[in-house]
Amino acid sequence: MTNNLNNTNNKNSNNSKSKFPSELRLDLVSKDWVVIATGRARKPETFIKERRTKEAVSEKNCVFCKISTQKKPSLIFNKGKRVATVDGGNAPKKWTTIVIPNKYPAFTPSIELNRRLEYGSYEIMNAVGFHEVVVTKDHKKHLAQFSIEEVREVLDVYQSRYLSLMKKKFVNHISIFHNHGVEAGASIAHPHSQIITTPLIDSDLRNALTTSKKYFRTNKKCIYCRMSQWEMEKRDRIIFENKEFLAICPFASKVAFQIIITPKKHLSHFETATKEEKNQLAEAFRAALHKLHKALGDPAYNFYLHTAPCDGEKHDHYHWHWTILPKTSTWAGFEIGTQMEISTIEPEKAAEYLRKQ
Repeated sequence: MTNNLNNTNNKNSNNSKSKFPSELRLDLVSKDWVVIATGRARKPETFIKERRTKEAVSEKNCVFCKISTQKKPSLIFNKGKRVATVDGGNAPKKWTTIVIPNKYPAFTPSIELNRRLEYGSYEIMNAVGFHEVVVTKDHKKHLAQFSIEEVREVLDVYQSRYLSLMKKKFVNHISIFHNHGVEAGASIAHPHSQIITTPLIDSDLRNALTTSKKYFRTNKKCIYCRMSQWEMEKRDRIIFENKEFLAICPFASKVAFQIIITPKKHLSHFETATKEEKNQLAEAFRAALHKLHKALGDPAYNFYLHTAPCDGEKHDHYHWHWTILPKTSTWAGFEIGTQMEISTIEPEKAAEYLRKQ
């Protein structure tokens, strides 16, 4: 829900004599309001008791354990090193992370978009793009259980495919995301991420680009850098920090235990990350996922990358980051009808609990 309210009270909330049962918090980038329902807040430890749906698929019947039955790999890594395909393009026996085309792609490569009108007003174009799957070898071992070196390999794969795909025709945006657990939309239990390229930039990222550009023009500073500065001063929403990255539960968290991993310095393009930055990112990523795994009892979650698009435009005002959204609630009528999320724990309390893990 977009912010269109006049500021009728400039007093700091810390000066209030008593805490109101619930809070509305504004996301400075999306300009959406979220509800922090402190009046019916849950204790952090209650989230670990929630029932999880586990998909029982054996390695024997897993399509990703039988990687030779899949399409020709586009990238193969084994213990941190890139390796070549064998036997006419098939995967070698020794591999730890592999990238394959999705057998049922949402986007398909083509030489034309064929943008057109239907019935004079409805606009259509071909869903042109690439849809790939990033598979890690172990059927049961998830990213939260990986070592820092293993997480780094996955990040290397993400970056390598990004750099290759951004050169393709009609690729203006590259989405990298991971679904863990049935509730998060993982249709196959074997751990895997997905990469989808599109000729369009989604509305969420486009709004963020617009807001960050406007803020930069007005304040001569990056809005994400400013928020990170506030977080480092306040420190009550930081769950992990190293030299290059912060992992925080954002002020206007859309769900309980949401985490954002962001570079401390201003970086617009994930694909330009250096070796040292990827080392630091792997450490932060591993820490955040491990804390969620331990604190919430292996919850379902989604994580995704937001980075400046590869559309040929300058987006130096933007600041790339990863968002982790655990499935700690289910949207009902209010959330669907208003597009306003309700979180049942304050981000400060969620961060405090995660820091202890």
